[in-house]
Amino acid sequence: MRSWCIPKVSGEFVARMEDVLELYAEPLDETRPVVCMDELSKELHGQVAEPIPAEPGRTAKEDYEYTRNGTANVFLLICPLLGWRHLEVTAKRGYLQFAQVMKALVDEHFPKAEKIRVVLDNLNTHVFGALYEAFCPEEARRIATRLEFHYTPKHGSWLNMAESELGVLSSQCLDRRIEDKGSLVEEVAAWREHRNKHHAKANWQFTNENARIKLRRLYPSL
Repeated sequence: MRSWCIPKVSGEFVARMEDVLELYAEPLDETRPVVCMDELSKELHGQVAEPIPAEPGRTAKEDYEYTRNGTANVFLLICPLLGWRHLEVTAKRGYLQFAQVMKALVDEHFPKAEKIRVVLDNLNTHVFGALYEAFCPEEARRIATRLEFHYTPKHGSWLNMAESELGVLSSQCLDRRIEDKGSLVEEVAAWREHRNKHHAKANWQFTNENARIKLRRLYPSL
């Protein structure tokens, strides 16, 4: 079981935690879906020598040296109750990239939703202001009115189910050398297709009732 190291906190931590846990406890409402979002950076490494493939009685081998080919950013969106996720690979992370991901979430992935509740962490680019950096005011406002941001507490990113999904991605797909952005796009697309085909869902069971017992020490009034 994962060990949570949580520093001394205030009522703000508890308020954000309970807000997110309350969202997770709701039944599926496709007019107001809950989507978790997170991102990670992936270093791109090339081979300096041709790897030796595995054969019967011999493990695969690769040279310990590698070429550095920069980094890429992977955005991940997951709707846990639908068993759906989408990944977007970008050359870097920033306001513009985040804004484009949010626009696609509204216009392409959930065009019929009245409001999309997005669970995300406190990264400085994860703000509505990013929309105004990327689009004209009318377009930014149009997108913003379809979104509702729910932030995890500071030092509480473990509450974001997208972080757990990124852990699965890292162990199943990214825990090896990937040479360039194009290869990374292909690899994460294949992983996404497999996960979506099997409707892999998060089995989240931690509730506000559990938190008030197991994390009682965090509550200023208890």
